[in-house]
Amino acid sequence: MQLDLNLLAALDALLEEGSVAGAAARLHVTAPAMSRSLGRIRRTTGDQILVRTGRTMTPTPYAIAVREQVHELLHQVHGVLAPSRALDLETLERTFTLRWHDSLVAMSGPALLAAVRGQAPGVRLRFLAESSGDTPELRRGEVDLEANANRPDAPDIRAERVGASRLVVVVRQGHPLTRVGTVTAEQYAAAEHVTVSRRGNLGNALDDALVPLGLTRRVVATAPTEAVALEFARGSDLLITAPEATTRSAVADLGLTALPLPLELPAAPIHLSWHQRYDTDPAHTWLRDLARTALATRGVA
Repeated sequence: MQLDLNLLAALDALLEEGSVAGAAARLHVTAPAMSRSLGRIRRTTGDQILVRTGRTMTPTPYAIAVREQVHELLHQVHGVLAPSRALDLETLERTFTLRWHDSLVAMSGPALLAAVRGQAPGVRLRFLAESSGDTPELRRGEVDLEANANRPDAPDIRAERVGASRLVVVVRQGHPLTRVGTVTAEQYAAAEHVTVSRRGNLGNALDDALVPLGLTRRVVATAPTEAVALEFARGSDLLITAPEATTRSAVADLGLTALPLPLELPAAPIHLSWHQRYDTDPAHTWLRDLARTALATRGVA
């Protein structure tokens, strides 16, 4: 059997985009050309791959089963066939997928995008929202770079601490705690709190730090992102505890106030993580360098 590797790229695009038009745009070919490729894939595999459901296309069970394998195979093919040469940023055309904590996107994303656009106008960035659970996208090659507080422990995932930020207590202007001078641990615990957790956790390390003091705090709600949590604080006496660096601009924009946290806790770390397959990839190395700079420029230290 003679196999056309172009079909592998077409199949990956079709499974990723879920439509002929989307796959054609991704690979910079015409829709009729992609339709012909889909026809060849169907004849080669004996499967429909995508079937029409109303106005959308739905992947078949076979397509769902091979999606990850196809994506990994395509990465392996690129690694084997891509010639080794110096990185030419002016002609580089590549899409990087980044899964960053939402506050880091808001804080450092604009600086990173500006740096990328200034050096490599053909490069695109896809920022994805964080998942509610641990995900294997780095290993599968679906995410190029993660940035959050977690340090993965998988042996094939690289992780680098690029900074940290102390925790602060964010409240509305005029909040009773802004008039007491120095907030005590007892006053902090007695207030009502909103936690930030993409998993919906009501407790975290703050509660553990209060236990030796014989204190507990009352968490009345959780929010999936810092931005949402800060909105709760704007019109109430609720307390939000978050990294100072990631909340700095929002505090100023929303008319909030940041107070020192009356607990001895280490600064919240920021880690960049990527799969080891990209260790020597010149373009990925370039992006990592820009990401470090963007985070540092915004005050994560």
